[in-house]
Amino acid sequence: VLVHNPYSRSANTDGKWSVGAAATDVSYLNINQTVKAIATGKLKPGHDSDYLIIGTPTSILVYDVINNVDIFYRDIPDGSNAVAVGKIGSIEKPLAIAGGNCALQGFDMKGDDCYWTVTGDNITALTLFDIDDDGMNELVVGSEDYDIRVFKEDAIAYELSETDAITCLCPVGVDTFAYALANGTVGVYHKKERLWRIKSKNQAVSIFSFDVNDDGIPELVTGWSSGKLDARSMENGEVIFKDNLNHSIALITAEDYNMDGVVELIVCSVNGEVRGYVPMLMKERQLVLDPNIEQNTLRDLMKKKQNLTTELRNYENNRRLKEESELSTTGKASTEEDEYGAIPSDTQLKSSLILNAATNSSFIELLLQTTNDTIIKAAVIFAEGIFSGESQVTHAKENEVDSSLSVLLRPPKDIPLDLHVKALVGYKSSHHYHVFELTRHLPRFSMFSLLTTATDERRRPEGYVSFTLNENILQWIDKNFLLGEEIEQKEDASSFSHKFMSLRDGNLLCLEMNSSGQFVIRTDNMELAGLIVQSLGVEFLRLEDLNSSANFPLEIENLRKYLSKVEEIQSVRQQLGADIADNSSAIRALVVKAEDARLLREL
Repeated sequence: VLVHNPYSRSANTDGKWSVGAAATDVSYLNINQTVKAIATGKLKPGHDSDYLIIGTPTSILVYDVINNVDIFYRDIPDGSNAVAVGKIGSIEKPLAIAGGNCALQGFDMKGDDCYWTVTGDNITALTLFDIDDDGMNELVVGSEDYDIRVFKEDAIAYELSETDAITCLCPVGVDTFAYALANGTVGVYHKKERLWRIKSKNQAVSIFSFDVNDDGIPELVTGWSSGKLDARSMENGEVIFKDNLNHSIALITAEDYNMDGVVELIVCSVNGEVRGYVPMLMKERQLVLDPNIEQNTLRDLMKKKQNLTTELRNYENNRRLKEESELSTTGKASTEEDEYGAIPSDTQLKSSLILNAATNSSFIELLLQTTNDTIIKAAVIFAEGIFSGESQVTHAKENEVDSSLSVLLRPPKDIPLDLHVKALVGYKSSHHYHVFELTRHLPRFSMFSLLTTATDERRRPEGYVSFTLNENILQWIDKNFLLGEEIEQKEDASSFSHKFMSLRDGNLLCLEMNSSGQFVIRTDNMELAGLIVQSLGVEFLRLEDLNSSANFPLEIENLRKYLSKVEEIQSVRQQLGADIADNSSAIRALVVKAEDARLLREL
């Protein structure tokens, strides 16, 4: 760990610190382990001095840089992939919180373990701030399973699902935080609502909240793997400031580094370059970096004008053609009308979602159709987490183009999605096409197909979750599954039994409810059962407490197998430790004998 302090020459050169001869204002802290995370913060109540918190794959170290002493060192078997410092919930003492392999641990000034909880996957990002205006900090955790979880002390308040592993988290205002994903996505949430998001081909390495234009409202500053630095408005994501470094950015922070009373934005790159930015001079710096900004702006405006002029000319030609001649009853346009893409005014684009439970490959089919003999040349579908790059262009072969087009969908996770479709509609001989836009909602459990056959020979799931509700569950089923209307009209709202088959692995899901209000979820997938309970109880019924009973014998059996393997590995480890101790004793004895033989010249 490198510490640069040009205002106070380090007088302590003992302990872990070593001072370079060429630059006495740079000090190095040798950890002898890979540094996975680093943070600074106040751990001692009543003291203003910050401590250095370092996370490694097997431990956490808290160090007093000023006095050059260890505060505490603790072994953490799950590792420290991310660290955060501050108060959480009603715990009065500040804590150093480390997140590793599914576990969160918090340590106080003395190194006592004051906080512990678990999450769903390897933790990749942490931040502490008050997200619900209750006067107490919540812990926001990002992990590799694409989820952002908000903890009120050791309980999960709510979860937010994303499309890739979360890499960065940062509070950016009142009840608002920003996030970055491994696929290059950056966005902002206000509590549970996402305000905006953008995606880049580069990866966002670091995000930070800083008021770059000194207007009293912080902006989101993002450092990219390409070396680009940009600041975006918190409300809509509009770029306010940008700059470029020669190498990938490593970290962004802010501090009064010059000790002149002005907090500077500090940007570090991977090759050791450090830049500082003063808020008031951001606009001036942008003008200096880009002297042709006016020409570039004018060029962009001229390009927009040209595009709008071309579009207007096409509309005028279409109107002229429709005034001069009516389309035939077949809807076939003339040659000149083909050129400008004229189509009947009553043309509509319809869509439907069809579950295809094929033996070899199961999927959801998005079927697009026009209401006449116009053809769909191509379609662009935008959706999070389904396609690589979050978009896909689909078109039929040249000789197979007709009035319908199918798009195959396989959502990898059970999350609700919005499909934004743009379809090019015209005739086969057209050179210009009309763009039809529509949005289709994909329910959370759309990858489950309803089994309508009364006699199904599949094995009934052994695992289940049961609880009692006095609500109409069929409305929730209709909202979260792809069902036929005729199915629900036949069912009595007070009791029902539905069987679903997963299009991913073919496993069964049974939803049962009797006349007394007992609702049973039968599945061998514990994660799926948890998603259903959360969707039904929290999102649909807005429940705070729900008494339930659960049993998953297959999961318990798998747990027993894993524990048995752990015991075997532990036994082998102890045996290896004993063998190492015996061999070490033998080696020490042989070394003594070898030294005696050397002195006696018997070698």
